[in-house]
Amino acid sequence: MEKNKVPQDEGITAGITREVQYAIDENGKYIKTFSKGWEPKNIVNSIAWDLINERVEMADEKIRKGKASPILHFMEKHQMNIPILADYTEIPRLKVWWHLKPKGFKNIKNEYLKAYSKVFEVSIEEIIQFNP
Repeated sequence: MEKNKVPQDEGITAGITREVQYAIDENGKYIKTFSKGWEPKNIVNSIAWDLINERVEMADEKIRKGKASPILHFMEKHQMNIPILADYTEIPRLKVWWHLKPKGFKNIKNEYLKAYSKVFEVSIEEIIQFNP
């Protein structure tokens, strides 16, 4: 692709990031250049974020109904599942599964809250006091 044809279609990452693209300059040599985005990719990203937000809302509804703990909200928001969250927190999978339940969350140890807090980049208080 020629440098002047590199797409510059701003999307959801506008002003946040840009992508490195390789293009051909006027001398026929490959160079690095930047793109603000590409419309097909912007559409896919938008659809993906809609699905992520839908999953977060479903998690919040479970929390409101008393069927899940606040951990579920943060897990969905960070696009994680139990195995991934267990790996990041270094908490056994069965414990993560248990902490997702209101009964398991009720008696959660501070060391586990610290691990979740670190991975989710929120305070322990934000996890404990989360109210969807």
